[in-house]
Amino acid sequence: MMLLDREGPLEALLTAVRNAASGHGSIVLLEGEAGIGKTSVLREFAEHADNGCRVLWGWCEALFTPCPLGPLQDMGQLLDARVAALLDQAAPPERLFPALLNALQEAGDAIVLIFEDLHWADNATLDFVKYLGRRISLLRTVLVLSLRSDEIGADHPLTHVLGDLPSASVARIALEPLSPKAVAVLAGQAGRCAADLYRVTEGNPFFITELLASGETEPGRVPDSIRDAVWARLSRLTAGEREVLEVMSIVPGSVEPWLIRTLLGVEAEALVDQCVARGLLRRDDQGALTFRHELARQATLDRLPPSVQRSLHAKVEAAISQLLTAHASALLSRRLHHAAGADDGARVLELAPQAAARAARLGSHGEAVSYLATALRYVTQATPELAAQLYEDWAYEAGLALLVYEPVIEAHHRAIAIWRELGRNDKVGLNLRRLSRLHWRRGEGQPAEDYADQAIREAESLPPGSELAMAYSTRSQLHMLHYRFDEAIDWGLRAISLADRLGEIETRVHALNNVGTALLFADRPGGRERLEESLALALEHGFHDHAARAYTNFAECAVVSKDFALAERLLAEGIAFSTRHDLDSAAQYLLGRQAQLRMEQGRFREAEIIAQGVMNLERLPMVMHLPALTVLGRVRVRLGEPGSLELLQQALQEGLATGEPQRIVPVRLALAEAAWLAENRGAGHEQLSAVAAMDLDNFRPWDFGELAVWWRQCDMPTPLPATTVGIPLRWSAEFGGDPLVAAREWDRLGLPYEAALALMQVRGADAGQALARAVTIFESLEARPAAALARKQAQRLGVAGELPKMRRGPYGAARRHPLGLTRHEQQVLALIAAGMSNKEAAQRLSRSPRTIEHQVSAVLGKFNAANRMEVLLRLRGEPWLLSAADAL
Repeated sequence: MMLLDREGPLEALLTAVRNAASGHGSIVLLEGEAGIGKTSVLREFAEHADNGCRVLWGWCEALFTPCPLGPLQDMGQLLDARVAALLDQAAPPERLFPALLNALQEAGDAIVLIFEDLHWADNATLDFVKYLGRRISLLRTVLVLSLRSDEIGADHPLTHVLGDLPSASVARIALEPLSPKAVAVLAGQAGRCAADLYRVTEGNPFFITELLASGETEPGRVPDSIRDAVWARLSRLTAGEREVLEVMSIVPGSVEPWLIRTLLGVEAEALVDQCVARGLLRRDDQGALTFRHELARQATLDRLPPSVQRSLHAKVEAAISQLLTAHASALLSRRLHHAAGADDGARVLELAPQAAARAARLGSHGEAVSYLATALRYVTQATPELAAQLYEDWAYEAGLALLVYEPVIEAHHRAIAIWRELGRNDKVGLNLRRLSRLHWRRGEGQPAEDYADQAIREAESLPPGSELAMAYSTRSQLHMLHYRFDEAIDWGLRAISLADRLGEIETRVHALNNVGTALLFADRPGGRERLEESLALALEHGFHDHAARAYTNFAECAVVSKDFALAERLLAEGIAFSTRHDLDSAAQYLLGRQAQLRMEQGRFREAEIIAQGVMNLERLPMVMHLPALTVLGRVRVRLGEPGSLELLQQALQEGLATGEPQRIVPVRLALAEAAWLAENRGAGHEQLSAVAAMDLDNFRPWDFGELAVWWRQCDMPTPLPATTVGIPLRWSAEFGGDPLVAAREWDRLGLPYEAALALMQVRGADAGQALARAVTIFESLEARPAAALARKQAQRLGVAGELPKMRRGPYGAARRHPLGLTRHEQQVLALIAAGMSNKEAAQRLSRSPRTIEHQVSAVLGKFNAANRMEVLLRLRGEPWLLSAADAL
């Protein structure tokens, strides 16, 4: 069929290649319903692409479970030998993806990577699309993704990936049905009547082609489905041609030459050639065959009785199993697909665990879940040990990949029951520890602790090993999260001692984090050193999640203890690290802490921008957005903006679900502050009483110090309950009734709002001057409610005349960039985001190349980024950093 109505999409693809050749890569989404002609457009595009451009093809196939990184498996050898070797080794994404990125960066010419039928992609492929998409604007690469828009719903994983791609680097091409005029042209070329052809096909090129190829001079009643059209065409083939197509229909995607010979014999090659000549099959450069359209394969497969399909699946699986090559592991998913199609339970039970392990190494945890689920269909045929392992492995992978809990918890319990019967206490303990983690994620504190205790008992019944060490560390973590610091330290030290005897570095890293955080939370010596060691070891050994956790806990301690210099460094490094390694949730949690730091520093508008940016992100786990949500509510209370109380109530509800004081206490204190600003004594007393009813002996000293200050500020009718926790020096002056000393201390530490609050407590001869200073500070911070309350207090004390005049009109926001970029640096940042080189930026801004070079270096330094690509990654996760820049 000649290509009609496709000039625009072709030009868009060619333009993307020209831009890539000049160093501005992009992603092109080629979308449309099944049969709309996406592959035809891509083949036409490949023919017209410049000779210096390399076009590589890869396919996602409709297997029961997709092959991990299927498109890269197809093109790996042609792209780069190092990448191909890593694919053969099933190297994990943290090794494979950077190697592929390096290959693209080192390529001399523009490269086009075509991923066909992305709607069938596995999770590892989707991860790669997201990884490359964030970096592609600086490459000489075009990533073309074809997908069926009619198969992508709101809950499809691909929808989430496409939503995460940087919009500036993405071009969407939606292929529309052919026009009535184009349909008439095609009908005329085939000598057919076009009267009803457009109406019944709605311009779908594949429907049109199949109907026109049916050979009927007058179709009469045109078939309602494409299956009828394909079947009509098959019925006109020879028996040998039909057999070829029926055998090939059992294999999704392409059929390699060796597999064709094994399935059909050398004598069938002539029949294969006839099918190619008729346009039913297509042969690629390597000799592999595919149906001209996937719909034709599906329709052909539907003709086969189930018994015949099972027989063919078995034949294909047997043929693939005989292939002894370096790529055997990559064929596991295909073998499993055909074993399941053949209903061969024994073979499925053999292959599924291998395929799942390979998928997990590649980061395709969703595919691992699917492979193991296929095996669980035959679990009654498995030995008890294999059945327990399948339940355990499925539960672990599903816990990583799925947003479900009940089936995962049930699977762990099934595994535990079988392992108990087999006397495998080590396996029982492992599953109990994982159950503890699952219940903790759901905010179910008591079950989490119960399962952690059970895991320890099981592990202690065995000779000391790695499972016992991690069980101890898990118990330490739970104690730390619930402010039971002595217990957290004790269990953590046990874990460290055992881990050191066993040489278990990862457990040591995990436990050092728990102990260090507990010591810092309790304001005891030794915490900082342990957290620094945990972080250093995690970075040295490539434990990315542990490193992000160390940055998180260390930075939180620095923020709440008002060590702002340390907090600035840890947050900058932690956010850059998490962004560099695509640890999105950790990055957003750290951004919430950065918003908290900006709020403490009196930079309310910056805190609001950062926190709102985090809350705008969808699908962020609850615990990961709680810091940002709490800051957003509290800063809007201080700014006097509507909806602030609703935000704090949401934060309280979510915090209570976790049972962790660190999620609850700051929110209740924020609500108490809101009530004090509104002069609602009852509401403030209610919140403070709720905090005082908690276990104060296990409070962080900083939290207790803030509670003590608000207890005094809100004129609580009863004394503050006695506790073993002391009030830190930074709060003691204010609580002890010396507000001027307190104000000076808050000024020194860089907390202007707290300084102004302390000044409001001054009485006697200094009250007027103190309130005047407080009002000036509040108004400079746009803290309208506090400024208004300070003026009321001055009237009550009879010193209103000493206050500065009431400000009229809107407050002028003192705009500062959240990372401290100057105006010129903000302009350079905008040009970096636009993909401009230093030379192009110098021309645009009329500055010398040396000046631009210095300004680019300054931007990289303030982003804590090693290169421009890391700046782009930060902008993707923190778009407010760019929106804060001056418009050019």
